[in-house]
Amino acid sequence: MTEITEVPSPFCGIGTDDLIIRVEGVSLKVIENGCAVNTPAFEQPITDTSARVDGKAVSLEVAIAKAAALLKDTRLPVIGGCATDVNGMRGLLALADRCGAVVDNINFTGARNNFLALQDSGWMNTTLAEVKNRCDFLLVVGTDLEAFAPRFFERYLWNKEAMFLDDTRQRSVIYLGKAPSGDASTSPNGQKAQVFECAIEDLPEVVAVLRALVKGLPIRATSVCGIAVADLQSIADKFKAAKYGVVTWAAGALAYPQAELTVQTVSEMIKDINDQNTRCSGLPLAGKDGDQTANQVCGWTTGYPARTRFSVGYPEYDPFLNDSNVLLTNGEADALVWVHAFNVKAVPPITALPTIVVGRSGMIFAKEPAVFIPVGTPGIDHAGHAYRMDNVVAIRLKKCRDSGLPSTADVLNAIEQAIQ
Repeated sequence: MTEITEVPSPFCGIGTDDLIIRVEGVSLKVIENGCAVNTPAFEQPITDTSARVDGKAVSLEVAIAKAAALLKDTRLPVIGGCATDVNGMRGLLALADRCGAVVDNINFTGARNNFLALQDSGWMNTTLAEVKNRCDFLLVVGTDLEAFAPRFFERYLWNKEAMFLDDTRQRSVIYLGKAPSGDASTSPNGQKAQVFECAIEDLPEVVAVLRALVKGLPIRATSVCGIAVADLQSIADKFKAAKYGVVTWAAGALAYPQAELTVQTVSEMIKDINDQNTRCSGLPLAGKDGDQTANQVCGWTTGYPARTRFSVGYPEYDPFLNDSNVLLTNGEADALVWVHAFNVKAVPPITALPTIVVGRSGMIFAKEPAVFIPVGTPGIDHAGHAYRMDNVVAIRLKKCRDSGLPSTADVLNAIEQAIQ
């Protein structure tokens, strides 16, 4: 039995790096600084140690050969999930290039709301370090921040020391659209976050009015979607009085048509605030299921984020046409490779197509895939790198145990080399 300190997590997205984990054989126990996201992810037991072909245990070499044979003559395979570390994504893209596949991260439909706004008009975003050291007013739009990242407030808002603030307890927090699920947003001196609730699908109207108030435009209505205009005016006034305001949102939580326009309105409002002799920045929430890592590696390798196809001999990006769910539903794809090394519950969609799963040990399938290769989890079974939500830091993940499971990169590179 051993204890490992300062363990970084690839699961929560915020770069938590102070976990203390007890290792006994291949069993892990988070004994300090865990949370509702990290603890179950680290403590997930190993149940699958050998590969399977058509439900029967086989050697790793046999499974790799079978996967290569299934992909050899495909015309448009889809590689979905894309939840792994940097080296795993490099291997995934090499395989996609070899067999002309479409690459689509599991969280891209939500992330698309951000990408479309970024590509159309740009944005002004910040980092977690800047939030920790500068932010004095935080507006949370349309998401339950502490459910997304349970330790966000502890680590980045209620930290005891900040470079440019005398007393972090005086920071103020407002939730717009969705109420928090707990009390993490309550300051150490007992000041609760203000909450102005509305239906998620009403956020476009609410945010548009807030932006108009920030710009000083007249609003004749007294309320919008159940929120008093006077309350929205108070938010606008807080932004103008703040030294460093931050607006945060989770694009995937904006589950309504053309949600990218809401992200764009928020981003343009941030620019408007910066025109008024103060500072303000955005902070998109992400980093789970390897989504930031997938888009980073795709970006520096191809020039595009995920939702990129290689079937024409070079990368083609389309955030709508390269949706793996659409390709599978329309019958355009002829094979599915599902890569997910983090979450045993993130299983592939059910399809009649030949399915190859390179996933975390413990996955339970409604339909057994043609090939299942259990792999180690980055940050647990092998070292690696993963990007946190603000994209500026590649977390150096530790190896915590010797499970004997191969890495995603090793498996995908072997399949790619086996395709003749």
